[in-house]
Amino acid sequence: MVLYTCSEGTSFGGLPAPIAHPCGRAAKALEDAGHSFDVKQVKGGVLKLWTLPSRGRDRAEIERLSGQRSVPILVLDDGDVVSGSGAIVRWAKATPPQAAASGAA
Repeated sequence: MVLYTCSEGTSFGGLPAPIAHPCGRAAKALEDAGHSFDVKQVKGGVLKLWTLPSRGRDRAEIERLSGQRSVPILVLDDGDVVSGSGAIVRWAKATPPQAAASGAA
């Protein structure tokens, strides 16, 4: 599995829900559930206006995989994509690591 995050990576996921960073929140949920995953950071943050000129290029892989430019996204071993921190948290809680490894989600 690969978790695609912004440049903040897996930081700030342990903060309380209203202020936890979405990418960190997704990573923490995966870790707490016992999933092993790789992290791939992408450039081009929404609030970083100076990244607008290159955002399309920087997030092209994300858009190809998920149809959107937002992160976090989780690409499962079978190629399925889970988009958004809330959906990733729900998936992590509902899917035991053994089921994810065997492809049954």
